[in-house]
Amino acid sequence: MDLLKERLQELAAKGRLSEEEKQKQKEKEDTEVEKLYTEWKGMQIEDSDPSLKVIPRFYMKLPDEEDALQQKLREEARAVFLQRRSEQLLDNDELKALYVVLDEQHTLPPDGEESMLGWDDFCAAAERAGDKCKRYFTPFVFAKLQQDDPYGRICMMSFFNYVMRKVWLHQTRIGLSLYDVTGEGYLRETDLENYILEMIPTLPQLNGLEKSFHNFYVCTAVRKFFFFLDPLRTGKIKIQDVLACSFLDELLELRDEELSKEAQESNWFSAPSALRVYGQYLNLDRDHNGMLSKAELARYGTGTLTSVFIDQVFQVCLTYDGEMDYKTYLDFVLALENRREPQALQYLFRILDVQQSASLNIFALNYFFRAIQEQLKAHGQEPVPFEDIKDEVFDMVKPADPLKITLQDLINCGQGDTVVSILIDLNGFWTHENREVLVAEGEDPTAALLADK
Repeated sequence: MDLLKERLQELAAKGRLSEEEKQKQKEKEDTEVEKLYTEWKGMQIEDSDPSLKVIPRFYMKLPDEEDALQQKLREEARAVFLQRRSEQLLDNDELKALYVVLDEQHTLPPDGEESMLGWDDFCAAAERAGDKCKRYFTPFVFAKLQQDDPYGRICMMSFFNYVMRKVWLHQTRIGLSLYDVTGEGYLRETDLENYILEMIPTLPQLNGLEKSFHNFYVCTAVRKFFFFLDPLRTGKIKIQDVLACSFLDELLELRDEELSKEAQESNWFSAPSALRVYGQYLNLDRDHNGMLSKAELARYGTGTLTSVFIDQVFQVCLTYDGEMDYKTYLDFVLALENRREPQALQYLFRILDVQQSASLNIFALNYFFRAIQEQLKAHGQEPVPFEDIKDEVFDMVKPADPLKITLQDLINCGQGDTVVSILIDLNGFWTHENREVLVAEGEDPTAALLADK
C-alpha cells in the first residue's frame, strides 16, 4: 500500500514538472531503458555463444511472434529507416529547383533542337543543385543518357525525366515497404490488398465505384499481380518485381481524369474493365449462389470451349465442392485473355498435362482434340483428321524431343497461344484453320462458324 502511495505521489509530481524538466525526465528514462536492454542483450549473447563477443553476428533471424519487445523494436527500427530514406528523396519544390538549375545551365541548341547538356554544363549543374541531387550527377548516368549526339551532350529533359523516375521508384518502394509486415522484401496478398484499397481514393478514375464494390475491385486488381508475378503460387511477391513490371504504371494511369475510353477498356485496373469481368462472372452464375459450376463456366466467352477442357480445369484448379469462386475465375480469365504470355501458358499447360508428366505427348493432344472433332460434327462440319493436326502442332512447336512437347518448347516457339487454342477452343481452331480466308474477307470467325452451322 505504501509503495502504491509513493508511486502515485511520483506521478503527481511529474504532472507539475516544467517542459524542460519533463524532457530531462524522458531522456533519463530512455537512457535507463537502453542500459537495461543492452545488459539483457549482452547476457543473451554470452549464453548463446561466447565467440559473439569477439566476432559480430552477420545474420539476425526474425524474432519469434511471441517476443513482443523484439517485434516492436524491429517495427520501430524499420519505420525510422524508411522515414530517413524518404527524407533523402527530392520533394516537389526541390525538383522544381533542379529544373531551374538545368534550364539555366543548358547549352543553347540550334533552332528546332531540344535543350542539351554538355559534360561541363552537367558538372556545373551538379555543383549548384545541392547535396541531395549529387547521386544523380554521375559519369555513368551521363554516359547512359547519351544518344549519339555529335557534341557528346545529353538531352536536358531526358536527364530530368530520369531523376523524376528514380524519385518515383524510391517513393513507391518505400510506400510498398510500409505494407511489408514481415520486412523481408515481399508482399502477401493481404498486404497488397491493403495497399490498393488505400490507394483507391487517390485515383480519380475510380471515383464512380460504389463502396460496396471496393472489395471485389481490390480482389480483381491483386489477382493480376499474383497471376503474373507469382506463377508458382507461393502466396507472396517480391517488391522488386512489383516495381520492375508495368502494372503499377497501369494502375497510376487512373490518376488521369481525362483518360480516354479506349485506354480505360484496355487497362485491367480501370473501373470499366473490373466491372466487365465481375459482370461476366455474375452473368455466368445462373443459380446466383456466388460460385460457378462446370455448366455455367462452359458458357464463358463465345461458349466454344470444349467440355473436356472445362472438366480438366475443375480437376486441376482450386474449387469448393466442385464449384469455382471469383478468385479462381480471375486466374482463368487472365490466362485465356493473355495466352501469349509465359505465365498464361504455364497455367494452361498445367491443365493440358493430363498425365502429369511435365510434357504433352500424342495421347494428350488426341485427348483434347477429340472434343474439337465432336464439336465440329455438332456444327455440321467435317472433322479434321487428328494426324493432320498432330503433324501441324509439332511443326509449329519444333520441340527438342520429337515425341513430346514441354512447357519451355511451347514458350520458345512463339506460337504457344495458337497451339493451346487449337486444342481447347472450337473458335480458336476454326480461326486457325480458316485464317487466310478470314483475313482476306475481314470476317469475324465466330459469326462465320455460326453461319455455317
